[in-house]
Amino acid sequence: MDICESLNSVARRIRVHGDRSIESGRMLTKKGKYGLKAMVHLAGRPAGEATLVNDIANANEIPKKFLDTILGELRNAGFVFSKKGKGGGYALARPAHEIKVGHIVRVLDGPLAPVACASKNSYRRCEDCADEDHCCVRLIMLEARNAIATVLDNRTLAEMRALAGKDDENLMHCI
Repeated sequence: MDICESLNSVARRIRVHGDRSIESGRMLTKKGKYGLKAMVHLAGRPAGEATLVNDIANANEIPKKFLDTILGELRNAGFVFSKKGKGGGYALARPAHEIKVGHIVRVLDGPLAPVACASKNSYRRCEDCADEDHCCVRLIMLEARNAIATVLDNRTLAEMRALAGKDDENLMHCI
């Protein structure tokens, strides 16, 4: 199973961010998906060469305004840097082989766990669970979280880009 199949394999999940819950049809939100597409796009550019937001948005069919927000979050997390003025745009802040896919997903979408009680970093006990150590829902969600983390935390942005080969046309269909 490749990384694209892994990212799309979770059919339903509820993701918890702070005090609000967001229900999603897939594990990966549009924000996460678009962020990965943008990062893969930047990974294909020469090191340090800035790319305009419009170019990234058009090449990957991402709404520009939404991409601006996503790239801002990725910049704040240290994944990309921005240049203003002529020759400006965004570029990777580190080499693609040093950036783990799981780190990008967590920055944009939060914890990998399908439920808060299965999260390592954003754990929250379920209010309706009497015996967490023997809760079959939590135990299977821990397995799912660990499987997702195994794939995403052991694959780099460079490996993700390489999955589609050298053909940039096929690359954008991977995600």
